[in-house]
Amino acid sequence: MSKIKFAVLGYGHIGRKHAIMVDGNPDCELVAVVDPNEEARERAKEFGAPVFADIDDYIASGIHADVVNVCTPNGSHSRMASKALDQKSHVIVEKPMALTKADCEEVIYKSLQAGKNVFCVKQNRYSPSSEWLKSLMVEEKLGEIYMVQMNCYWNRDDRYYKKGGWKGSKELDGGVLFTQFSHFIDIMYWLMGDIDDIHGQSTNFSHKKSTEFDDTGIVYFNFKKGGMGSVNFSTSVYGQNMESSIAIIGSKGSVKVSGQYMDQVSYCHIEAYEMPELPPANPPNDYGDYKGSAANHHYVIQNVINTLQGTDVISTNALEGMKVVEIIERMYEAFEA
Repeated sequence: MSKIKFAVLGYGHIGRKHAIMVDGNPDCELVAVVDPNEEARERAKEFGAPVFADIDDYIASGIHADVVNVCTPNGSHSRMASKALDQKSHVIVEKPMALTKADCEEVIYKSLQAGKNVFCVKQNRYSPSSEWLKSLMVEEKLGEIYMVQMNCYWNRDDRYYKKGGWKGSKELDGGVLFTQFSHFIDIMYWLMGDIDDIHGQSTNFSHKKSTEFDDTGIVYFNFKKGGMGSVNFSTSVYGQNMESSIAIIGSKGSVKVSGQYMDQVSYCHIEAYEMPELPPANPPNDYGDYKGSAANHHYVIQNVINTLQGTDVISTNALEGMKVVEIIERMYEAFEA
């Protein structure tokens, strides 16, 4: 079987991680890397694949990738994905899929027209604690769900929001729910489904000079399937990430998964249930001055390979990616109401 050809758009921290995963997989071949930054392009030459300054140069080269990995700033995800789909390539889109539901719909339309898949990167679904929570929900171990509370308290300071970069821009970053916490919103959606009757408030405590959006908020809502929920978030935590947690209270039991990256089961009390021993979680992505969500990208790449080879299905499809964007969009609308 011939190797699946990949092109990586964007060679920052995440783009390099994608390139490493592709280059190290025997079923893959990295055929191009695209980044407008000259220093990034120099670094990308480490893989020996052709390097381009923009996607149009890549397209003009005649090189065709079976899969294009979109790892560019958030606000450009939908545009890059659409261009790749126009070239009849499958697409992997880093989170978030886009910054608006309308842009997600355009990507889905193009994917259907081209007959190509869109894979959304939601690697936290592969964490052992997340898979365990999903099994509890599928098997209805907790009974009727009464309440879900999610807390996301991270640090993002001037080590992260550097002058001249895209981070902190409303147009390209979108806000902390998109950039820092969309993985956790995705887990909540994956477990509980859609929400409505959304209310909340937000403010900017410590990033007035570095971002165009608020850094802290409280959101509360109802789940369409029943039960109430809330999300409390902030990137104003001093020094380092503090907590990412989810607590679920049901009629037959309650659980809490916490830790800095929502990867540690800290409470489990369920009727006639014995807590299994979970495999260890992978460490968070380490970017030097700050850390992000779980280092599970190899699972994402392998899912793409398996899906294209016909042995698996997409772990997070475009409709799910769009739904998370829509939920975050509605949360931001609630802040402005």
